[in-house]
Amino acid sequence: MPIIDSQVHAYEANTPKRPWHSVPNWPPHVTGDEMVAAMDKVGVDGAIFISAFSLYQFDASYAVEVQKKHPGRMAIVKPVDANDPAVADVIAEWKKVPGAVGVRIMLTKEPGRLSDAAHPGLDRILKAAAKNNFPVNMLCWDNVDAGMALIDRHPDTRFIIDHLAILQPRTPPAPAQPWADLPKVLQLAKRKNAVIKVSGACTLSKEPYPFNDIWDPLARVFDAWGMDRCLWGTDWTRAAAVVNYEQAVRPFVETKRISDSDRAMLMGGACAKAYNWSPKKG
Repeated sequence: MPIIDSQVHAYEANTPKRPWHSVPNWPPHVTGDEMVAAMDKVGVDGAIFISAFSLYQFDASYAVEVQKKHPGRMAIVKPVDANDPAVADVIAEWKKVPGAVGVRIMLTKEPGRLSDAAHPGLDRILKAAAKNNFPVNMLCWDNVDAGMALIDRHPDTRFIIDHLAILQPRTPPAPAQPWADLPKVLQLAKRKNAVIKVSGACTLSKEPYPFNDIWDPLARVFDAWGMDRCLWGTDWTRAAAVVNYEQAVRPFVETKRISDSDRAMLMGGACAKAYNWSPKKG
């Protein structure tokens, strides 16, 4: 079974041609070509390329360019704007784009992000996504209750929960209680119209590579959600200040804590099912 990274961000350098909206603590550039080279180095067959909201906001044009160049290696997901009254039309047009496999919303307490699940624009997005058979990627870390309310309000929409629904550090060290929201994540597993990305997990470790302390809490996630609803991913390059790409991949390839069949499901099978997409190398 192929290895599929459920979340990567590629981007060009910050230039007037395609200026960044903000300047995060990421490498100066990780182009599509560089991302594919990093994947090749560690045997990752394909990736879900989430257009980076912090850099490009709702403009997914670079993701489209990269997918066109690497059609067998990248599928693409676009953030969509709950404040846009025409967002349903935007989603319908995105459905026509080669390689497009979903849309994304951010429901967090961070400045400049939407935090209220009652925002009427979210209902427009979720209805349009269901109509177009798109899963909705949702970042709701540190705001799990709001995410849960949204999922419950839209039982016919498929949700893919980003980053374990657990707030992750952008720089080391890990927070004092990195798994504090784990009980809410386990409660979230009861929502059968949702799956969860086990992405960025290595950033929650208080130990050096290979981050052995992540496996006990992850075991609880796997038990609650079922391996067929857990999508491994690196969240690279957002996680770049904490782990390099190889360090985010190898612990999952090499751990003895899961069986080979569970590893195949976690590292590719569940992702292929959730997005209805598999990579084609060559």
